[in-house]
Amino acid sequence: MREWISEMWRAREILYFLAWRDVIIRYKQAALGVAWAVLQPLFTMLIFTFFFGRLAGIPSNGVPYPLFSFSALVLWMYFSVTLAHVGNSLVANSSLVTKIYFPRILLPAAAALGGLLDLLMSSLLLVGMLFYYHVTPHWTMLLTPVFVAQTVLLVLGLGMLLAALNVRYRDVKYTIPFLTQIGLFVTPIIYPVTFLPHRYQGWLALNPMTGVIEGFRACLFGGGVDWNVLACSWVVTLLLLLVGGLHFRLTERVFADVV
Repeated sequence: MREWISEMWRAREILYFLAWRDVIIRYKQAALGVAWAVLQPLFTMLIFTFFFGRLAGIPSNGVPYPLFSFSALVLWMYFSVTLAHVGNSLVANSSLVTKIYFPRILLPAAAALGGLLDLLMSSLLLVGMLFYYHVTPHWTMLLTPVFVAQTVLLVLGLGMLLAALNVRYRDVKYTIPFLTQIGLFVTPIIYPVTFLPHRYQGWLALNPMTGVIEGFRACLFGGGVDWNVLACSWVVTLLLLLVGGLHFRLTERVFADVV
């Protein structure tokens, strides 16, 4: 891992270039451009508010439901959309992989960094919603970057594993959106963890995005943090980063031959 960090630091200019290139390609010939980064979570929030907040009456822990769901969608949209880009980063850049040598880790890392622009844009709308609903800022808001960093590590770890597998098994490309669709409902986005029966809450903690979103909300709106859920989230995140990194490292020597 230390060797990878050294490689990325030495090749940081290439990393910045690849990340910016991914952003340009993503929104090339899109009439609304980066505005899609705001429109996707915004319209999803409106749909969730109508069906789950108003019709189903799902509680939101005293927070206005639009703000409750959107605060989770900010991180979830980054996770789900960026994971797809990271998982396909090697196959999508096969011409680079087969023609020149560079640290292969730069491709998934660049995809993970490129998605931060979308996260920044949607976060600006989140700040506007906090003012609209008169949410008093609390010092714990300063801790929100910790959960953003955890989400980036989670995307990178899981994405490296999927990217390496995708080189050999192209089914992975179709598996990623299927898994993220399921993940939307087993992550506390449209409901709080306390909405579920207690016997299911422990299983939900095995999903690392549960601790991320619950911790992010606690920093924004106050309230207690379930340290057991948060600890479990970090353990799973670091484990996926380790497993994904090791698998990527062991298989990267054959990427150019297989991709």
